[in-house]
Amino acid sequence: PLGDRIGRQKVLAVTMIMMAVGTFAIGLIPSYATIGVGAPLLLLAARLVQGFSTGGEYAGASTFIAEYAPDKRRGFLGSWLEFGTLAGYIGGAGLVTLMTALLSSDDLLSWGWRIPFLIAGPMGIIGLYLRMRLEETPAFAAEVEKAEADRPKVPLREMVAGQWKALLLCMGLVLVFNVTDYMLLSYMPSYLTSELKYDETHGLLVVLGVMALMMIIQPFAGALTDRVGRRPVIAAGCAGFLFLSIPALLLIRQGSLVAVALGMAALGLLLVCFTAAMPSALPALFPTRVRYGSLSIGFNVSVSLFGGTTPLVVTALIGATGNMMMPAYYMMAAAVIGGFAVWRMSESAGRPLPGSAPSLES
Repeated sequence: PLGDRIGRQKVLAVTMIMMAVGTFAIGLIPSYATIGVGAPLLLLAARLVQGFSTGGEYAGASTFIAEYAPDKRRGFLGSWLEFGTLAGYIGGAGLVTLMTALLSSDDLLSWGWRIPFLIAGPMGIIGLYLRMRLEETPAFAAEVEKAEADRPKVPLREMVAGQWKALLLCMGLVLVFNVTDYMLLSYMPSYLTSELKYDETHGLLVVLGVMALMMIIQPFAGALTDRVGRRPVIAAGCAGFLFLSIPALLLIRQGSLVAVALGMAALGLLLVCFTAAMPSALPALFPTRVRYGSLSIGFNVSVSLFGGTTPLVVTALIGATGNMMMPAYYMMAAAVIGGFAVWRMSESAGRPLPGSAPSLES
């Protein structure tokens, strides 16, 4: 809600500071052997700071890009948000893979694990410098000017009760987006290792290859949403996960490197339907007055309940049933929910954002 009160740019700068500080602090925490229970308590505090940062980050970044982008290119420009996310995944996972290969297990456990966290310090300074040079979005500036003073405070009930239909649609879209995203990029490396007995490094390298492929396709898929619409692209992703999750997982379970790569690549290409379309589709669900706050609430509630819990729930389901196809069934169920949300949402491609004037190419 602060993003609707004091501005998108200011809150995005704050989220950058919080993420850099929270991550850097993890690299400095003394061991449990040194300070006892203080170590996990400090870790929890740093993780909470990271979480608060993330809570304002995706909605803020997608809102910022959507409000700056011309109506006819919003999908293409918005797709670069997830391009950056994938680049971050690859950078982080690639660094861990390199360190695992170069360092012994003892070195990795004693001091090596701190390096990726400490790198967040200088990266945060660079990111903060870039964000401080951004200007406020035209849509927010016009909203403030219309109020003839500082931005009036928007009650939380207006962001929730006043937007309940859009919030439900947002949660449904985010559910299918994040269940499939966490399944592929977070859970599958563990699945390859624990269930298929793949070497950890090899499993991670396969996922890195899939993410690189997704990065290449991402801008083209974003441009496609400007031409054919967000709804058809998201619907195609839902249909693909509904009908192809089982064949893809059977390929992965076959075990050979080629089969695993093909199955993972198929899921990755389907996921691009969401990563390319969501940054432009989700901000268009809400008017300018409450866009940052309402989108943050809908997005983060859905991610917390359904996305982040995906690895835990799927692992529990496999343990309870012994059925190794549970990942496919879980993605199929998410696809059904996402498909219903797509059916109920309005097309936003090429149209002004709600509450904003038309935005043309400068």
